[in-house]
Amino acid sequence: MAFQPNWRRKFTGRCIEGAAHCRAQRTAGLLHLQSRVCAHAKIAAMFLTIPTLMTWTRIVAIPLIVGVFYLDIPAAERNLIATVMFVVFAATDWLDGFLARKLNQTSSFGAFLDPVADKFLICASLLVLVHLQRADVFVALIIIGREIAISALREWMAQIGASRSVAVHMLGKVKTTVQMIAIPFLLYDGRLFGIINTPVWGTWLIWLSAILTVWSMVYYLQKAIPEIRARSK
Repeated sequence: MAFQPNWRRKFTGRCIEGAAHCRAQRTAGLLHLQSRVCAHAKIAAMFLTIPTLMTWTRIVAIPLIVGVFYLDIPAAERNLIATVMFVVFAATDWLDGFLARKLNQTSSFGAFLDPVADKFLICASLLVLVHLQRADVFVALIIIGREIAISALREWMAQIGASRSVAVHMLGKVKTTVQMIAIPFLLYDGRLFGIINTPVWGTWLIWLSAILTVWSMVYYLQKAIPEIRARSK
């Protein structure tokens, strides 16, 4: 083996160490970039799945339904357009859940957004009906107040790890179904097929939904009371 001066051995060693360090930095940078790309892809996949996009349409529908009543067209046409829009967008509540299971695209974000979109659509439509004097303001206060109260209760129960106590019950689903029938009846505000007096049926159904709203709220509070008492000791 040929003799190398000490300075050359040191210089060569530093070059090798420097090259290895550069390669390690490049590898780390590529791995970091790859992880960021994967994270962005996961976020995009979570927000842009077909079921989630359908859920987003219920939120987008709110300004569209409100805007219909500012169109310079006959009142009957405004009522019909708003009713059809509400029915079509409300139908996505069932369809997005079906597609999420069928396409195996269920996600925690979708589970969060779905009830939020329902509440936005129902509450906004109720405010429109109150403005049009087709629904009583007390009905709107009961329904919207309940949604705020139960949402806050569920958030608190989730924080203490007891969210199962206030999981969605059949009573809540029936309440939502009645609301989804009552609101288009009140939006239509006429005789459907020349037979059904939608203002009368809609008024009865919206009051029924208010009763079911209070009933379901009492049910969820009863389920939560044991946990509330346990935390207050």
